[in-house]
Amino acid sequence: MNQKLQLKIHPKMIIGLKGIIQGGVSVQDFSAVTKMSDTDSKIILDEFIKNEIGTNEDNVYYFEDGDKLKIAVALLEKGFPIDEIAVELDWRDFEGLTAEVLSEKNFAVLKNVMLTKPRMEIDVVGIRLGIAILIDCKHWNRYSASALSTAVQKQIERTKQYVAKTPGAIAVPVIVTLYQDKINFIENVPIVPIFQFASFVDEFYGNIDQMKTIGKD
Repeated sequence: MNQKLQLKIHPKMIIGLKGIIQGGVSVQDFSAVTKMSDTDSKIILDEFIKNEIGTNEDNVYYFEDGDKLKIAVALLEKGFPIDEIAVELDWRDFEGLTAEVLSEKNFAVLKNVMLTKPRMEIDVVGIRLGIAILIDCKHWNRYSASALSTAVQKQIERTKQYVAKTPGAIAVPVIVTLYQDKINFIENVPIVPIFQFASFVDEFYGNIDQMKTIGKD
């Protein structure tokens, strides 16, 4: 995803993310899903095609897995609010957006890391300067304090298992959420809203002493 897209920005392009569906979609289909006019829909779809996102055959637009994320990253680079973009993504693209932020900050990134015995999956791992950030992405519209607390406990356990199975690893568990006003902590585990995630990563090493850090004794 290093290639920079030169999208001509349309004010309704974030809403257009709703209409990026794998397989074929007509202008009328896109318009029905996004609640846009056919004219706006065609302008936006043609702009995607000009940037080699999707293909157009007989007035049907075809998109592949990952195309929505490409558009989301391009909109992010154009200065669109990350939280507005994230709302239009599904949970897997939300993970991809989180991974893309880490990649842009020069982290080595792994997605959907599977651990065995016991079987656990870590959504996103970012590694830099010998420290791993282990992220659980919560694409929730609503969540309670108890649900977040449970998520934190599970992520701490995943982090312990990751460290146990990764020689020399030092890791910090983190939860990234879709909706939240500010960064909070539960048991020194940061709960980070997606719109503040980039700044959180920028300040990560300066604030690491405030976070739960797990390493082999």
